[in-house]
Amino acid sequence: MEPERSVHSLNADAVRLKKPLGDLTGLTQLGVLQVTLMPGHGSAEYHMHHYEEECVYVLSGNGTATIGERDYAVGPGDFLGFRRGGDAHTLVNTGDVPLVLFVAGQRLEHDVCDYPRIGKRLYVAGKREALIDLPDGEDA
Repeated sequence: MEPERSVHSLNADAVRLKKPLGDLTGLTQLGVLQVTLMPGHGSAEYHMHHYEEECVYVLSGNGTATIGERDYAVGPGDFLGFRRGGDAHTLVNTGDVPLVLFVAGQRLEHDVCDYPRIGKRLYVAGKREALIDLPDGEDA
């Protein structure tokens, strides 16, 4: 199966090569992907979910996970879990070979996702989405 190239809508440096493993097996409530990040590319804009949870297992390669205000080196065998309402996070391939990840997350009918570095909030309801400025005084 050839991976699908995907660029995050709010971060042009977040270029992912995704294999939708869950879709292939008919999963509807859980997103399961193999994601490959080439050197210098990230997984997503720095973000947090108000309702959905997600996790990442590093299969190969090396990178940096930013969780809250801290950076962590990650490599093969590392597992990251992001609870709903938890710290904002992102991953970047800081190595010189592809960073290959196993990623899983909920697929709720609704979610709210904050992007604190760019001051945005995304509301998701089914297939409808609305991106707004983060309300004054709110940090993710």
